[in-house]
Amino acid sequence: MIRKTTKHQKMGWVLFILYLALLVYFLFFAESFGRTDNSRSGYSYNLIPFKEIMRFWTYREKLGMRAVALNIAGNVAAFVPAGFFLPVVSLRSRRWMNTVITGFLFSLFVESVQLVSKVGSFDVDDMILNTAGAAIGYMMYTAVQQMRIWRRCHGRRKKAK
Repeated sequence: MIRKTTKHQKMGWVLFILYLALLVYFLFFAESFGRTDNSRSGYSYNLIPFKEIMRFWTYREKLGMRAVALNIAGNVAAFVPAGFFLPVVSLRSRRWMNTVITGFLFSLFVESVQLVSKVGSFDVDDMILNTAGAAIGYMMYTAVQQMRIWRRCHGRRKKAK
Protein backbone atom coordinates (compact mmCIF):
# COMPACT_ATOMS: atom_id res chain seq x y z
CA MET A 1 0.00 0.00 0.00
CA ILE A 2 1.46 3.34 -1.06
CA ARG A 3 0.74 6.29 1.20
CA LYS A 4 0.52 9.83 -0.09
CA THR A 5 2.84 12.36 1.43
CA THR A 6 0.83 15.15 3.06
CA LYS A 7 1.64 18.86 2.89
CA HIS A 8 2.71 18.73 6.53
CA GLN A 9 5.11 15.86 5.83
CA LYS A 10 6.63 17.65 2.83
CA MET A 11 7.13 20.82 4.84
CA GLY A 12 8.45 18.70 7.71
CA TRP A 13 11.05 17.14 5.39
CA VAL A 14 12.18 20.54 4.15
CA LEU A 15 12.52 21.90 7.69
CA PHE A 16 14.15 18.68 8.94
CA ILE A 17 16.80 18.78 6.19
CA LEU A 18 17.44 22.48 6.88
CA TYR A 19 17.79 21.65 10.59
CA LEU A 20 20.25 18.83 9.82
CA ALA A 21 22.35 21.14 7.64
CA LEU A 22 22.50 23.78 10.39
CA LEU A 23 23.32 21.13 12.99
CA VAL A 24 26.20 19.76 10.90
CA TYR A 25 27.53 23.28 10.42
CA PHE A 26 27.43 24.16 14.13
CA LEU A 27 28.80 20.80 15.29
CA PHE A 28 31.65 20.49 12.81
CA PHE A 29 32.46 23.79 11.10
CA ALA A 30 31.39 26.82 13.19
CA GLU A 31 34.45 28.87 14.08
CA SER A 32 32.60 30.43 17.05
CA PHE A 33 32.63 26.97 18.67
CA GLY A 34 36.31 26.39 17.90
CA ARG A 35 35.57 23.73 15.29
CA THR A 36 38.18 24.63 12.69
CA ASP A 37 41.31 23.52 14.58
CA ASN A 38 41.64 19.75 14.38
CA SER A 39 45.35 19.68 15.08
CA ARG A 40 44.87 17.61 18.26
CA SER A 41 46.95 14.48 18.14
CA GLY A 42 44.86 12.44 20.60
CA TYR A 43 41.24 11.54 20.94
CA SER A 44 39.07 13.42 23.41
CA TYR A 45 36.29 11.54 25.16
CA ASN A 46 34.31 11.16 28.38
CA LEU A 47 32.62 7.85 29.19
CA ILE A 48 31.53 8.68 32.77
CA PRO A 49 27.88 9.80 32.96
CA PHE A 50 27.31 13.29 34.38
CA LYS A 51 31.05 13.98 34.82
CA GLU A 52 31.16 16.96 32.42
CA ILE A 53 27.77 18.27 33.52
CA MET A 54 28.98 18.32 37.14
CA ARG A 55 32.31 19.86 36.13
CA PHE A 56 30.55 22.67 34.26
CA TRP A 57 28.20 23.25 37.20
CA THR A 58 30.96 23.13 39.83
CA TYR A 59 33.13 25.64 37.98
CA ARG A 60 30.29 27.83 36.68
CA GLU A 61 31.76 30.99 38.28
CA LYS A 62 35.13 30.45 36.60
CA LEU A 63 33.73 29.29 33.27
CA GLY A 64 30.89 31.79 33.15
CA MET A 65 27.19 31.10 32.83
CA ARG A 66 27.40 31.47 29.05
CA ALA A 67 29.69 28.42 28.83
CA VAL A 68 27.47 26.43 31.20
CA ALA A 69 24.31 27.35 29.29
CA LEU A 70 25.97 26.62 25.96
CA ASN A 71 27.06 23.19 27.13
CA ILE A 72 23.97 22.07 29.01
CA ALA A 73 21.04 23.92 27.46
CA GLY A 74 22.71 23.99 24.04
CA ASN A 75 23.02 20.21 23.91
CA VAL A 76 19.37 19.83 24.87
CA ALA A 77 18.16 22.52 22.47
CA ALA A 78 20.20 21.13 19.59
CA PHE A 79 18.09 17.95 19.49
CA VAL A 80 14.63 19.38 20.25
CA PRO A 81 13.96 19.90 16.51
CA ALA A 82 14.91 16.26 15.82
CA GLY A 83 12.35 15.08 18.36
CA PHE A 84 9.74 17.40 16.88
CA PHE A 85 10.29 16.68 13.18
CA LEU A 86 10.86 12.91 13.33
CA PRO A 87 7.17 12.17 14.04
CA VAL A 88 6.19 14.60 11.28
CA VAL A 89 8.26 12.86 8.61
CA SER A 90 8.07 9.26 9.84
CA LEU A 91 5.04 7.24 10.89
CA ARG A 92 7.25 4.96 13.01
CA SER A 93 8.47 7.94 15.01
CA ARG A 94 4.95 8.76 16.14
CA ARG A 95 5.59 6.33 18.99
CA TRP A 96 7.55 8.16 21.69
CA MET A 97 10.02 5.32 22.28
CA ASN A 98 10.98 5.20 18.59
CA THR A 99 11.66 8.93 18.56
CA VAL A 100 13.75 8.80 21.73
CA ILE A 101 15.75 5.79 20.50
CA THR A 102 16.30 7.47 17.13
CA GLY A 103 17.41 10.65 18.92
CA PHE A 104 19.86 8.61 21.00
CA LEU A 105 21.24 6.77 17.96
CA PHE A 106 21.57 10.04 16.06
CA SER A 107 23.46 11.54 19.01
CA LEU A 108 25.69 8.46 19.21
CA PHE A 109 26.46 8.89 15.50
CA VAL A 110 27.31 12.58 15.92
CA GLU A 111 29.52 11.93 18.95
CA SER A 112 31.29 9.08 17.12
CA VAL A 113 31.99 11.29 14.11
CA GLN A 114 33.36 13.96 16.47
CA LEU A 115 35.65 11.38 18.07
CA VAL A 116 36.96 9.96 14.81
CA SER A 117 37.38 13.35 13.14
CA LYS A 118 38.85 14.91 16.32
CA VAL A 119 36.40 17.79 16.01
CA GLY A 120 34.86 18.22 19.43
CA SER A 121 34.87 15.25 21.74
CA PHE A 122 32.89 12.10 22.37
CA ASP A 123 30.94 12.80 25.55
CA VAL A 124 28.36 10.50 27.11
CA ASP A 125 26.88 13.56 28.85
CA ASP A 126 26.19 15.14 25.46
CA MET A 127 24.35 11.97 24.46
CA ILE A 128 22.23 12.15 27.64
CA LEU A 129 21.41 15.82 27.03
CA ASN A 130 20.78 15.30 23.29
CA THR A 131 18.42 12.40 24.01
CA ALA A 132 16.58 14.55 26.56
CA GLY A 133 16.26 17.22 23.86
CA ALA A 134 14.75 14.70 21.44
CA ALA A 135 12.26 13.63 24.13
CA ILE A 136 11.31 17.28 24.77
CA GLY A 137 10.87 17.80 21.03
CA TYR A 138 8.55 14.79 20.89
CA MET A 139 6.52 16.23 23.81
CA MET A 140 6.23 19.50 21.88
CA TYR A 141 5.04 17.59 18.80
CA THR A 142 2.44 15.81 20.95
CA ALA A 143 1.29 19.14 22.46
CA VAL A 144 0.86 20.64 18.99
CA GLN A 145 -1.16 17.61 17.88
CA GLN A 146 -3.37 17.85 20.97
CA MET A 147 -3.99 21.56 20.29
CA ARG A 148 -4.95 20.75 16.68
CA ILE A 149 -7.42 18.09 17.83
CA TRP A 150 -8.81 20.37 20.54
CA ARG A 151 -9.31 23.22 18.06
CA ARG A 152 -10.95 20.89 15.55
CA CYS A 153 -13.39 19.56 18.16
CA HIS A 154 -14.26 22.95 19.64
CA GLY A 155 -14.49 24.59 16.23
CA ARG A 156 -17.17 22.10 15.14
CA ARG A 157 -19.21 22.63 18.30
CA LYS A 158 -19.30 26.39 17.78
CA LYS A 159 -20.45 25.98 14.17
CA ALA A 160 -23.20 23.56 15.22
CA LYS A 161 -24.75 26.17 17.55
